[in-house]
Amino acid sequence: MTEQPIRVVLADDQPLLRTAFRIVFDETDDIRVVGEVANGDAAVTLVQRTRPHVVLMDIRMPGMDGIEATRRIRAASTATTDPRVLILTTFDLDEYVFAALRAGASGFLLKDALTNDLLTAVRTVAAGEAVTAPSVTRRLIAHFVGTAPAPAGHAEQLAMLTPRELEVLTLIARGRSNPEIAQDLHLSPGTVRTHISRIFAKLDLRDRVQAVILGYQCGLIPHGER
Repeated sequence: MTEQPIRVVLADDQPLLRTAFRIVFDETDDIRVVGEVANGDAAVTLVQRTRPHVVLMDIRMPGMDGIEATRRIRAASTATTDPRVLILTTFDLDEYVFAALRAGASGFLLKDALTNDLLTAVRTVAAGEAVTAPSVTRRLIAHFVGTAPAPAGHAEQLAMLTPRELEVLTLIARGRSNPEIAQDLHLSPGTVRTHISRIFAKLDLRDRVQAVILGYQCGLIPHGER
């Protein structure tokens, strides 16, 4: 049985950029554009109608911006309808990107990203992972985390983690993948997944992006560490 293609919505006020992305996706067998819009209001409405797997979201658009649109899309997600948002930005150190990540985005992508990076990012977030591994993402979070206080109560919640879970959370915050964590800690992949599920439940985290942000905010990763 053939797997369903990844359904993508494009939200950007630049028609040429949307066209370029659509051309790239049209060349693949596993990604299909189901709609495109030029502002946040229309993005929220289109997501409700088309139920995509991934939304490529520009931050700065007329009317509702990408941050508020991301927040609304993520707030309306359910077990059966859970679109992931991939933020589009022109600059890798954009203060609005950090706000979008905190609003529930699963990562960000530079608008001039190479074709392979674009496709990999879409497939990664569609699979439920977050685009946090590239060093530029960690640099973005490390740069702006000092301006945003840690969410209330998280310091106390860290005390609920076992020593092993704290180790796993620290490695997530450093951008390590599950296989890398398994190798570093000499654990099986299944055990790593179990630890991560328990960490997310105890700390009320939605995904790895939030885990990375929390790791920096709570001091698990020293400020400025790459």
